[in-house]
Amino acid sequence: MILDRSGTIDKINEFAYKREPFLFVVDFDATRGVVLSPEEAAGARILFNVRGTKNYRKKPPADSPFSFEPLPVSKSKYEKAFNKVMYHLKRGDTYLINLTFQTEIKTGLSLNALFHLSEAPFKLLFADHFVVFSPESFIEIKDNKIYSFPMKGTIDAAIPKAREKILGDKKEIYEHTTIVDLIRNDLAMVATNIEVKRFRYVDRIRTNRNELFQVSSEICGTLPKGFRKNLGEIIFTLLPAGSVTGAPKEKTVSIIREAEAYRRGFYTGIFGYWDGLSLQSAVMIRFIEKEKEKLFFKSGGGITAMSNPGFEHNELTQKIYVPVL
Repeated sequence: MILDRSGTIDKINEFAYKREPFLFVVDFDATRGVVLSPEEAAGARILFNVRGTKNYRKKPPADSPFSFEPLPVSKSKYEKAFNKVMYHLKRGDTYLINLTFQTEIKTGLSLNALFHLSEAPFKLLFADHFVVFSPESFIEIKDNKIYSFPMKGTIDAAIPKAREKILGDKKEIYEHTTIVDLIRNDLAMVATNIEVKRFRYVDRIRTNRNELFQVSSEICGTLPKGFRKNLGEIIFTLLPAGSVTGAPKEKTVSIIREAEAYRRGFYTGIFGYWDGLSLQSAVMIRFIEKEKEKLFFKSGGGITAMSNPGFEHNELTQKIYVPVL
């Protein structure tokens, strides 16, 4: 079922050219992928809901009451990785880097129950391996237009004047602007007429713990005619997603591998759905993975030379949640 890079690209191209619907899932390193029809995915116990398009009937959640207890990484352990990243930032090796950790969580609910309980624009249950409830779009394709919606900037909505603070924070402005510039350059590799449609707009997200404000932008471009026969190459040219790596991308990815104490695997990869005419996809953040009967929530945030380790550790822990109503 899991294909290598070239096999994933070829399968995407085949489905897209025939205008046949399919689900695709690609790991962070863009070396492995899954490409299946909606029926094949359901048969493999891979369920998805992409902005209301899904391959399952909603089942009632497990009888167990909702419980969710994170065991976050200690500040001292976080600061060790943060200091490695800061060394490279001060050298000029990177200007922005997304640093992530895995956090063990305690819950009486299965991945399946968490999937059905959660509310998000993009949801994925990958058998009994991992679950995703992502608020962040990767790319959308409608007709021959391609759109990207990079998300950078998170704050607790309960903080007084939270919206004004996140939009006025110099570090957040720099971080978001850097990612928008990176995504513009990425889209320019596959499209023309690149334009920033909306810059730093704010969405409110409800979680099991609180409400958050998250900042995004909208960027679009024009794809060449006949792009369907090369849809796989277009997607993989844009990987890994800029919002979960940093800039410059190639060097920053090598620093991520040095600083993070684990391999991301499918976390911060992408998944999406092609309905035969258009494509919707998401960055796989808000991610829980099962490893040897334990559950780990993976989260992180962007680090710049202006970052404070205490603030960044707090942002990482804020993102450990399940979006339930």
